Amino acid sequence: MTRVLYLYGGWPGHYPYDIAAWARELFDELDFNVEESQDIFTLDRDLSQYDLIVFGWNNALTTEDLSDSQEQNLLDAVAAGTGVAAWHGAAAAFRASLRYHMLLGGDFVEHPAGEGYPQPYQVTVTDHEHEVTSGVQDFDVASEQYYMHVDPNNHVLAETTFDGDHIPWIAGLRSPVAWVRDWGSGRVFYHSIGHTPADLADQNIRRLTKQGLIYAARAEQRSETEK
Repeated sequence: MTRVLYLYGGWPGHYPYDIAAWARELFDELDFNVEESQDIFTLDRDLSQYDLIVFGWNNALTTEDLSDSQEQNLLDAVAAGTGVAAWHGAAAAFRASLRYHMLLGGDFVEHPAGEGYPQPYQVTVTDHEHEVTSGVQDFDVASEQYYMHVDPNNHVLAETTFDGDHIPWIAGLRSPVAWVRDWGSGRVFYHSIGHTPADLADQNIRRLTKQGLIYAARAEQRSETEK
């Protein structure tokens, strides 16, 4: 059974406790063995015991950081095969931890329409052949539209295009919404949806997230989940 650490909490503006209820449904459907924690000091443990670490953590300040030992524990575990999966505010968490963001593959920079504004936009799948996007169709969202700075070595799975209504010079520019990447023997999956629980209700985003969780988990556990 896939052993998962689900770390969630932090800034309440991203509804981490409501979204945890949504995440539990996915974990149950996947028959994951999940340990939940709302304590950042959980990262001071040896994290290699987990097959997957899921981040639902949210920060409010750009100065918030992981300690050197927490950062190193995380990077070492993933390099040895532990996977990472995360969504939305995880790209704005631990902003002062550069190696965390190198691991994740990107940073949240701005939501052009404003914080919390339900901006209508479309998520376009860019790689329909990948196992994470299998059966996932393009879908519409009305929520925060993240403008991301991302690692050019990410494998981008889905993206969004800005209309320029709020920042005219970005009209027609695209930003990744979902990607995967490798870190040593571990895999990383991230998508930027999830400001509110309602954003995550669409069956396409549920499918994308579930398949991303399976994809990121330690290799031998992936094969067990897929049976």
